[in-house]
Amino acid sequence: MNPTLSKAVWIVTMTLVQAPTTKAPEASGIVELSRLETVWNEAHIRGNAAALDQLCADDLVVTVPEMTVMTKPEAIGVVRSGRMKFERYQTSDTRIRLYGDAAVITGRLERTRSVNGRSVEDDWRFTKVYVRHADTWQVVAFHASANTR
Repeated sequence: MNPTLSKAVWIVTMTLVQAPTTKAPEASGIVELSRLETVWNEAHIRGNAAALDQLCADDLVVTVPEMTVMTKPEAIGVVRSGRMKFERYQTSDTRIRLYGDAAVITGRLERTRSVNGRSVEDDWRFTKVYVRHADTWQVVAFHASANTR
């Protein structure tokens, strides 16, 4: 074998063997985001505006069917007011994808809510975007649309 080629193969091999793996940080990010999804769901069920306030970035935008686009103060205000109460807030078919300090979570959201004494069922597909600042993940966007399947 050509000595130059042999040296190049050795360098590439050693680089690959010694290259740090991104699996551990990615796995820990996925675990943390999964935990935050549970916090999000439970905060809606319990009407816990304080938990949602911590979880949401100041520039949050919420876009859901049959409601106006909401900012963080508006979305938290709905929870704080008690005008809407959730009996069920359940996600499934979730997929978490990390992109450095950003993450996109997609899935299905089934919820039952009471609005002015009237029960409403929602079956949505959702997309949620998190951004990490230092070691804290916060939701910057939540979008949902009717599940058509």
